[in-house]
Amino acid sequence: MLDTATHTVEHTGLTVSLDHLSLEQIIRDAGVARSAVYRRWPYKDLFFSDLLRELAKATNPTTTATDPTATQTATHTLLTSLTWARNPHQRRALAAEALRTGALGEYDLFHRSPAWRTYLALQATFRSLPDGDLRTDVQQALTDAEHTMITGLATTYTHMTRLLGLRPHPGITYETIARFAVATLRGLILMTPANPELTTHRFPANPFGAPEPAEWTEPALAIATVVVGLLEPDPDLTWTDEHERAAEHALRTGQWRET
Repeated sequence: MLDTATHTVEHTGLTVSLDHLSLEQIIRDAGVARSAVYRRWPYKDLFFSDLLRELAKATNPTTTATDPTATQTATHTLLTSLTWARNPHQRRALAAEALRTGALGEYDLFHRSPAWRTYLALQATFRSLPDGDLRTDVQQALTDAEHTMITGLATTYTHMTRLLGLRPHPGITYETIARFAVATLRGLILMTPANPELTTHRFPANPFGAPEPAEWTEPALAIATVVVGLLEPDPDLTWTDEHERAAEHALRTGQWRET
C-alpha cells in the first residue's frame, strides 16, 4: 500500500487540500441555516472552490513585510553608521549592515506568519488544480498579491538606496532586486523544517568590506548578498555634509520613505 501510494504521489505530485475543514462545522460556526447553505452550494466541492477563491483574494503576504521593529532596527543601524557612506566603496557595506540587522527579524516574522503559510500553500494548491475558471481565478489573485508585494519592496529599496548614494547596476531594476530577495526568503523558509539551525546559527564575517567584522546569520547573508550584489555607488552623487545632514534628518523623521 505504501509503495503504491508513493508511486502515485511521484506521478501526480503531492497536493495541499482543504479536507481538514468540516462543512457542517463551518455551518454551525457561521450560525446560518443548513438549507440556505445547500441552496447556495448544492455540493460541498462548490463551496470549497469558492473558499479557495476567497482565500486567494484575501491572502496578502505584504502584511508580514511591514514589521515596525525590523524597520526601526535598520534605521538605527543606518543612523549609527551613516558616516560609512562618505566612502563610496563602503556604501554597499552600509546597505548590507542594515539588511544584516533587520533580516533575521523579518525572516522569523515571515516564517511564523499564518498569512505567509497560507500564501505558500495556495501556490502549491494552484499547481494541482485542473484547467478551468477556478485555476484562472486563483492564479490571478496570486499574481496580484505577488505584484503588490514586489512593488512595495522595490519602492522601499528605491528610497533607501538613493538615500545612501547607491543604484542598481545598469540594466537591473529595483523590481528585479525585490523579486530575487523574495525568492531567496521564500526558499530559506521552505528549507527551515529540515534546517532549523538557519534561525540560530551565527558567525563572524565581513563579506562586504565594512570597517570591522560583525555577527551574521545565514538568512541575513543570503538576502544581503542578493540585494547588495546588484547595487553600485551612484557616480552622479557627491556625498557632502549637506547631503549627510539631509539623509540623517530623513532617517530620523521617516521621510526617507517619501523621497
